[in-house]
Amino acid sequence: MGQQQLLIIILVVIIVGISTIVALNVLNKSFSNSNYDAIQQDLLLAATNTQQVWERPLEFNGSSRNFDNLSQEQILKRLNISGVLSNGEIENSNARYSITGKTSSEIQITAFPSTGIEEIQMIVCFNSNNSTWLIDIESPIAIKPDTCD
Repeated sequence: MGQQQLLIIILVVIIVGISTIVALNVLNKSFSNSNYDAIQQDLLLAATNTQQVWERPLEFNGSSRNFDNLSQEQILKRLNISGVLSNGEIENSNARYSITGKTSSEIQITAFPSTGIEEIQMIVCFNSNNSTWLIDIESPIAIKPDTCD
């Protein structure tokens, strides 16, 4: 009878150990997914502010319809991504955000997540044919929409 009890205890310890590992993996995946969602929200906020910055005159913290009029740091500051601005990047608890490309009517922002998941890239560009803004957010590389200028 002592051997059966010992085997049951060992079996219970193994089952509890496996359950703990599975629970930790699920929790870690959930944390990564929530971080990814928060980064997407930050990028979408920046995308909605892109049009305002692009159309507003330089005197009113805009770019006068040309992103080349502003430095990358000035653009990041005006897009209102929450966080601390330093060395041309904004950093918050979700990620570090950096402008990795720009033209007169397009910006490309790359987010480097704090959780170690792949970087997330966003391209926001203007389509002058129908005066609309187009957005693509992908991980790791966004693709510029065909109808952008």
